[in-house]
Amino acid sequence: MSIVELQSRSSDIPFARDPEQSYTIPARCYLDEDLYQREKEAVFYRNWWYAGHQSQLLEPGCYLTVQVCEQNIIVVRDKSGELRAYYNVCQHRGHELLFGSGKVRTITCPYHAWSYGFDGELKAARNTEKLVDFDKCQFSLKPVQVEVFCGLVFINLDLQAPALKLQAADLESEIREYCPRVDEVQFAQRDHYSVASNWKVMVDNFLECYHCHPAHKDFVDLVDMDSYTSKVHGIYSSHISNAAATTESSAYSFEKGDVDFGYAGWFLWPNLTIWIYPGEPNISTLQIIPDGVGGTIEYQDWYLPNPEPSQQQRAAMDYQRDVLQPEDVGLCESVYRGLQSKGYNQGRFVVDPERSELSEHAVHHFQQLYMDAMGSEV
Repeated sequence: MSIVELQSRSSDIPFARDPEQSYTIPARCYLDEDLYQREKEAVFYRNWWYAGHQSQLLEPGCYLTVQVCEQNIIVVRDKSGELRAYYNVCQHRGHELLFGSGKVRTITCPYHAWSYGFDGELKAARNTEKLVDFDKCQFSLKPVQVEVFCGLVFINLDLQAPALKLQAADLESEIREYCPRVDEVQFAQRDHYSVASNWKVMVDNFLECYHCHPAHKDFVDLVDMDSYTSKVHGIYSSHISNAAATTESSAYSFEKGDVDFGYAGWFLWPNLTIWIYPGEPNISTLQIIPDGVGGTIEYQDWYLPNPEPSQQQRAAMDYQRDVLQPEDVGLCESVYRGLQSKGYNQGRFVVDPERSELSEHAVHHFQQLYMDAMGSEV
């Protein structure tokens, strides 16, 4: 009998909407293979998924491909300058059309050379001229929603989903407050992490700084923790320190930039975090991608006004890659091993009335979004 089966639903303490009264979601939510399979449809195929940045799609024909669990998607800029997105699959026999990123004149299948325009319509299909009742219009690429938000490109497999700008109406103004030059940035670097943990553990960890003093000594030296606050809003939460503890921290040294602050970060449901470090302009995304029930792939993409980082920007990027993220990876892998223990099922959120920097109310907010998405399936 598996650990998940041993943890009976009948022993679960119900999740409460009041974070000050609530227990965490049960351990099986992080361990159950069946729940993981249901998450794909309930969570990832119905919500906005980060795909890249508009600077990677500057000209007509520029494209990138992105994987949403098993669903492979193309994002391409058409000849009029509009971004379009489609399932990356030929309508003839199902071969993938494009790989990675690049620039093309037409979308041509490498298997049988069926070709499609950037509008998704089938333009040419070899040896079909005499095919009875063959109608090219029946074989257009299947569309996916695409939206640009603060220069970031998002896709949504749900064609009926509300626009991201409607769901996260105030997020754009918050990002622009801490990175006024967000429209000038371009892709600079991608860092990659493979983590032996369920994806939700990684999100939980980002959403609270209760662990920062014990686990991130350099981060608390960089950031004024007394001004650090977490606030929840609809499908996102903000995590901001409005004052830097010092410009000569053990994390890295910097000079004050366009905005004087310590750190600004956001979580955007379901699996994206956005970071802005103090000093010279920068913004990065850390996407938390499920890789099976017990694995996570993380991509951190950095965007700067100049793709070649300055000395200070490089110091911030190196600190994130070499210090802070490995610290969090170790924490989350330990939590995931602990979740498999027969001696654990649920914990209690530590939430104070002041919603201080030690409060875990933003973790509760994420878990509430998860429970709402999964419904009676949990």
